[in-house]
Amino acid sequence: MGKLDAFDEIIEQGVPTSELTWLRIGGPIEYLARPRSEAEALALLAACREDGIEVRVLGDGSNILVSDVGAPGLALQLCEPAFCGIEVSSPYVTAGAGAKLGRLATATASAGLAGLEGLIGVPGTVGAGVVANVSTSDASLGQWLDSARVATYAGKAFDMSRDEFVFEYRSSNLEGLIVLSARFRLEPDDADALTKRLQKIWIARNQSMPELNAGEGVARLFKNPRGQSASELIVDSGFSGANIGGASVCELDANLIKTSVGCKSDHVKRLIQLIQPQASERAGVELERELEIW
Repeated sequence: MGKLDAFDEIIEQGVPTSELTWLRIGGPIEYLARPRSEAEALALLAACREDGIEVRVLGDGSNILVSDVGAPGLALQLCEPAFCGIEVSSPYVTAGAGAKLGRLATATASAGLAGLEGLIGVPGTVGAGVVANVSTSDASLGQWLDSARVATYAGKAFDMSRDEFVFEYRSSNLEGLIVLSARFRLEPDDADALTKRLQKIWIARNQSMPELNAGEGVARLFKNPRGQSASELIVDSGFSGANIGGASVCELDANLIKTSVGCKSDHVKRLIQLIQPQASERAGVELERELEIW
């Protein structure tokens, strides 16, 4: 492994991505690394840069589709305790990159801080969510971000403040960086009222998720075009319930793709290639994939 030999305690080789992603399909990743501290993560990134090893960041795997033959390089997963903490000091809350968005929503609502409760039921981690400026009709991460600790893929870390961020719909100027932690400034509010609101959002969101049996997976296909629903566009284009091989469009929410036992990554790709041009034509804009393909 070259310089990666020094990190053998935190690196696994040939891990099937079917064990790492929500779609439950895909070949093995060459290296999977779970660093235990910021210093270890930065040293690992520097070693990968020196050895010419491509690094990809793996959050909770909710929006990743990996080829059936697998993916080269190293998948960096910031899921150890050093990257998953949530600390509240009203009106601020600081969360590690590996903290789940749903856990952040629950923690802030319970602490009587408003702004992020609408993220309940949204898959993903804080790090990936900040980079992508995850937003719903109820919440947007970028709106509340006060500062962030970030790293380059060369292994250099630095802090960014609010006036350095540029957020647009479902994107940010943090793309190309790795978020290590993020601090949000929220609005004090009644904890009981926020918790009740959170519960209502959770119930509504959960109703659009399919029940999954062992070996089945699910992931969201496209970003919603501004002011439009990708799910409605897919339905209007005639693809409700469409399937190729083991991949099918979910009938509860057409912007979800469901995989069954025996499904191949190629089935998902072919279904996307079938849906995307026609739904894009109906939207009047290019429908952008939310699903990241490795």
